[in-house]
Amino acid sequence: MQEKIAVFTLAEKLAMVHVVNSLILADGQVHNGEINAVSQLMRQIDFDSNFIMQARNIESEQALSILRQMPQEKKKNLESILEMTAISDGFKHTKESSLMAYIFESMNK
Repeated sequence: MQEKIAVFTLAEKLAMVHVVNSLILADGQVHNGEINAVSQLMRQIDFDSNFIMQARNIESEQALSILRQMPQEKKKNLESILEMTAISDGFKHTKESSLMAYIFESMNK
């Protein structure tokens, strides 16, 4: 059921956690399902809660630049992670959909 998660570099993890965090905050509420999704992601790509604070401190454009340089396989992994995070609270908010479209478009330029 769960697809294989690629091995990401430190910079890629920071960028990914940055956009996942942005997605969670997009609708103005943090839901329990989203917290669970981040906990699962922490185990999948191996980071801790201190890492989230570091990821919040990088600029969005820097994060997108890092994501743009990732191979297609890693981008597909990230797309799946973002989809899972967006629906983890049982509903994909329009702000989440808009942000995801922006992220996908930006990293595939």
